Amino acid sequence: MSDILLTQNSGRIVGPVAKLLGYIMEGIFVLLDKIGIPNIGLAIILFTIVIYLLLMPLTIKQQKFSKLSVKMNPELQAIQAKYKGKNDNESMMAMNMETKAVYAKYGVSPSGSCVQLLIQMPILLALYRVIYSMPAYVSKIKEAFFPLVDNLIAQEGSSEFIQTFSQARMYARQFTNESFVGGVTSYVQNTFIDVLNKASTTEWLSIKDKFPSLSADVDHTLSLLNQYNNFLGLNIGNSPSYVMKEAVASRSFLLLIAALSVPVLSAVTQWINVKLMPQQDTQQNNNKNASDQQNAMMQSMKTMNMMMPIMSAIFCYTLPAGMGLYWIAGSVVRSIQQVVINKHIDKMDLDEVIKKNEEKAKKKMEKAGVRAQQMTAYANMNTKKVSGIPKAQSGPNMTQEEREEAVRKATEYYSKNAKPGSMMSKANMVKQYNEKNNKK
Repeated sequence: MSDILLTQNSGRIVGPVAKLLGYIMEGIFVLLDKIGIPNIGLAIILFTIVIYLLLMPLTIKQQKFSKLSVKMNPELQAIQAKYKGKNDNESMMAMNMETKAVYAKYGVSPSGSCVQLLIQMPILLALYRVIYSMPAYVSKIKEAFFPLVDNLIAQEGSSEFIQTFSQARMYARQFTNESFVGGVTSYVQNTFIDVLNKASTTEWLSIKDKFPSLSADVDHTLSLLNQYNNFLGLNIGNSPSYVMKEAVASRSFLLLIAALSVPVLSAVTQWINVKLMPQQDTQQNNNKNASDQQNAMMQSMKTMNMMMPIMSAIFCYTLPAGMGLYWIAGSVVRSIQQVVINKHIDKMDLDEVIKKNEEKAKKKMEKAGVRAQQMTAYANMNTKKVSGIPKAQSGPNMTQEEREEAVRKATEYYSKNAKPGSMMSKANMVKQYNEKNNKK
């Protein structure tokens, strides 16, 4: 049924998500139409607010992970320094177990932040697709293109003519598709709507010059689309770069200000959004014991944060103003969310959170058959005075010898209880092989 999808995304992941978001967008637009304000700009703002509110739980988890990471990273760096240069199996296993214990202590997963981003990514991509191709998801907007599209298709040479439009190359494959060549009505209609939806005002008017008999249809469609696209005097179907040319040609100062406001506001709101994001502790970032890879990653993040407002302004200058409006609305909503989330997380007692996570970790490890003493040794691993990096506090009643003995016993436990085919069982085979060769 691809011939009736218009510009709906057909990807296996983004496609279904975009279709679901399309239902939300259509519901918002229908509601606005019923109260007498069928406006695409307002629909985009409301749509953006709804989506970011739905993503709020994931955003909170992500920011909570960032806060805990600030407290957790010194302990992870201490463990890395402790085993630096030790590549034998026992050291690698012990390092892995100590690292896992720290993550369990703070109640986070090493891939936790990545998983949340992976969940959000297809949603944000689908959101972009819905906004960029509104007629594909909102039937009321698609209806505005009729009867013009049917009458235009009937005109000789109309297909070749609209392929000269600036955005027609995006749909070049559709014009050579067998459904288009074969004259499948729905497919041909959708292809024409795809191109017309991206057409500038000048291109719309050129249809009247090329096919004078369609002047009334063009005026009718443009009237509806202008009503839908007009937001504070700006046609959000046109790009700011195009509007600026119109403003210069007509010497309209107000139109020039309106065109420039979109990329400027996009850059400013993006900059505010970046500033409100949780920042890593400067002292931690400058830690001499931090790995070169970590320092490089931090520097890359700083560079990206500086470039994002600039890139936002460039994109919003060249894309339709509707996309810029979405960009601005998204930045404003994220900034408000960030203020609320920061206040929420700042009120949290992270030490209490860590304490609860330690208790959960104890229960899990006890269920797995690990004795409480061994669990305490890992959950409260003393990494004090290793390469000058402050370590986690140790248990009050454990000596260094007891901790080392606990590590040894835990290692033996996992070695003896390793499942066939697991990484631990393979490590045991390598260890036994090496011991056998050393005896020879």
